[in-house]
Order: sequence, then structure tokens, then C-alpha cells
Amino acid sequence: MTPTLLFEGRTIAADALADRVRRAAGALQTLGVAAGDTVALMLRNTPAVIEATLALRWLGATWCPINWHFRHDELRHILADCGARVFVADAALLRELRDAVPPQMAVVAAGSAEANSPWPQWDALRDAAAPCADAAAAPRGPMLYTSGTTGKPKGIVRRVPTPLQVARALDKARLCYGLEPGMRALLAAPIYHSAPNAFAVSVSQVDGATLVLERRFDAERTLQLIEQHRLTHAYLVPTMYVRLLRLPERVRQRYDVRSMRHVSSTGSPCPPEVKRAMIDWWGPVFNECYGSSELGYMTYVTSAESLARPGTAGRALPDCELAIFDEHGRALPPGQPGLIHARQPELVDFTYQGNDLARQAMERDGYRTMGDVGYLDRDGYLFIVDRAADMVISGGVNIYPAEIEQALLAMPGVEDCAVFGVPDDEFGEALAAAVQPRAGAHLGTDEVRAFLRERLAGYKVPAVVAFHAALPREDTGKIFKRKLREPYWAGRTRRV
Repeated sequence: MTPTLLFEGRTIAADALADRVRRAAGALQTLGVAAGDTVALMLRNTPAVIEATLALRWLGATWCPINWHFRHDELRHILADCGARVFVADAALLRELRDAVPPQMAVVAAGSAEANSPWPQWDALRDAAAPCADAAAAPRGPMLYTSGTTGKPKGIVRRVPTPLQVARALDKARLCYGLEPGMRALLAAPIYHSAPNAFAVSVSQVDGATLVLERRFDAERTLQLIEQHRLTHAYLVPTMYVRLLRLPERVRQRYDVRSMRHVSSTGSPCPPEVKRAMIDWWGPVFNECYGSSELGYMTYVTSAESLARPGTAGRALPDCELAIFDEHGRALPPGQPGLIHARQPELVDFTYQGNDLARQAMERDGYRTMGDVGYLDRDGYLFIVDRAADMVISGGVNIYPAEIEQALLAMPGVEDCAVFGVPDDEFGEALAAAVQPRAGAHLGTDEVRAFLRERLAGYKVPAVVAFHAALPREDTGKIFKRKLREPYWAGRTRRV
């Protein structure tokens, strides 16, 4: 089953997209891809990423979406680690990052390729292939990469789902994404992220669905598309809400958004005042989930519940049991913050690629945690107040300071550093770097940012750089990041 796909004024009918998907599956088979294999995808939001994702699902293979902001070292690590048989990437990205691709890896270029390109082109390869007739009995999911406290991205490898687990996952998607026959959905978030990827795959399983795919989010264009296509569903994140609300009132009132029935939001906590403003404008169509790439969605909250309990992440989804434990593993009573744990018997189990110990470390008596701190009220509503791990979520993107700190410590003139999250009205959090220069060194903010920008994706470059004569440390030598963070968060009720 495939949706009708709308992209930049073009319409690909559902049956035409289905033919493309099956031909793409056939093309991948000619490259040696079979059920259980992995194919790495570094694709922008274009029809190619939908075709490739659905083709790999058809084959029973795993797709590994890679952030197209990544630089050479980041890409090189994932391609070497994930075990991909084939790498499909945008032609422009391949030209820039070709040195990061292992020489033995088969490569396919999507989009406009240069003359005499050394790589086969996605459209030509797909169109020349015979359609793959039979779908896999057990469709797999993506291998998503998520960083850990070491800063090196870790691949999430899931077991083959049982038919019951496939059915349960679709039931959860129906609730979280509001799936319904004939839905007309908008997706402008990058599909290399876990939630937009899941949204695209879920919509593709709905009878008579239409998916409007955008290269990137634009606030006014979003309103135009809703009115033009009478859209009913969308995947948006809080950063997008902020940009919509910043439009002049005359622009906001120009467009009719009354066709919208369900907006799905994940990725980062939505400030209560932002959600209330969006509900006042669009109506009670906003639905938020809390989850992670490893643990999937754990909670769900409607607009009505958000208004009644501002700041809540909602209650546990069916088949999910939440618990709050202290550092010794003792269950905490309602209202007392601790580490958030979840137990989900129907979730397809996983491990980290080549790192079973990291997977084992997150589990306690069948409950798993990502290190977030929160509490449950007496009615079972979850409130997230802090994060035990160092991870920063900026605009729905997980960023791990350890990776940035490692890069920064390689900069001449840097003695020590600490990277952490500070509040940002648009993105929820922004990155800040506290830098201790070496004796006699003279460093500037622009110099630090330029050094990092050459080595890391742009979104990992701190917005704030502050210089310190010395950084506060515990007796064990660990930096007191809490002391560095607190001045930025003073006067705010949340800490994430």
C-alpha cells in the first residue's frame, strides 16, 4: 500500500508510486540486497527517500537513515559501523563527502548527477529494473543512530517483529498519528529523524492516504498547503509552532486551517504557553507523544489534557507501564521526581550495534530508561523536569555534548571545556560552551565556532561561548555542569 505523493507541485499517484517502490526493490536486489541486509540512506526530503524506504521495507531489509548535515568523520563512522551493503545518497552530498565512503561499498546517487558520474543514478536504476513482486512476510524497521554519553553514535538494531508486534505497532501509530482512511498529511520534518521516518511509513500503510512532502519547513507555506490541499493531518514539532506563531497576525488570518484534525508532535517538550496559543488558533487538534528512538513512544496527551494539566507529557500508552525510580532502584511515590522508566512487553526488543553492554545498562527488572527525570501525578500523568544524561534536545534534535567537547579539546589554546543546554524560546534548548583557555592563549567566540563548524554539523556548534579562568569541578574531577547551567535557567520552571 502506498499513498499519493505530492512534492513541489508534482503529483505521483498511489499506483505509480507503488510501481516505483517495487522497481526500486528490484533494483536493490540487483545490487545484492536481500531480507535482513542493511542499506544506508543519506537523502533529503524528496520522493527518492520515500521510494527507498518503502522498497527496503518491501524487501524485509533494514534502512539506516543518516543525517545529511553530518561531516566526513561522522558519516565515515556510521558507514563503517552499520554494515550497510549499499549507500544511497543525494548526488550533491556524495560529491562533497565521497572520501568518507568505504571503497568497497556500492553507491547510488539520487538527484542531479554530474556528467561522467562514477555512481549509478537512482531514477535510471529504478526505471530499468523489473518490479519485485513479493513483499517480505516480516517487514523490518530502520536502524537509527543515536549518540551516547561517549559521543559516538550507536546503531539501534531491532529483532525481526512478530505478526502481533507489527499489529501492535500499527495500533499505536493509529493513535499517535491519528491515522485514518483518506487522510491528507503534511511532512516537512527531515526523514532522517526517527519520528518523521515513522510518520512517513505509517501514513504509507493507510488506505487512500495523501502525503504532502516538503524539503524543509516554511511557516507561511505550511498554511498555504493546508488551505490549498485541505490537509487533515501533519507532523510538526514545537520549534515549528514557534515559527508559525511569529508570523504577523495579518498573515496568520489569511489562511483557512479548519480542515486540520490531528497534529502529531514529538521530539522535545512543548512549552505550555506555545501549545495553548496554537490550540487557540487551530483548535484542539494537537497531540503530543513522549518517547525515544530506543524505547518508542511511551506517553500520549491530547489538547484537552494539555490545557487541563499544563506541561504534562501525558499518560502511558496502552501496553506501556511507567515507573519512577530513585538512584537505588526504589519506586518513588506520585509527585516525587526520579528517573523515568518504562516497560513495554509488545515493543520489538533491540540492542546497540556492537555494544550490548550499553543496552544492558539501561534496563532494571524489565524497565528501561533513557536518563530523563520526571514524576507522575496521582492520576498517572507524566511531567518531565530534567535530564540526568548530558543530552541536549534542540528543535527536536538530540545533541550529545561529549562529542562536541572532544572536538573542542583538540583546538589549540583550549585547556578545558564543558558543553550543555541553555533555554531557547524557539528551539527549546540551545547549546552553550564554557571554555577554559590555556595560559597565555587568546580565544574569541567566532574563532571557537569556526573551528567546530569545520569538524561538526552546523547544529552542533554552540550558540553561546563563554570563557572562564577555571571550570568548577567535583573532587573526583568531574565538571559541575549544573553550576554552569543554573544561571541560564534561573527563574524558569523547567530544566529541559
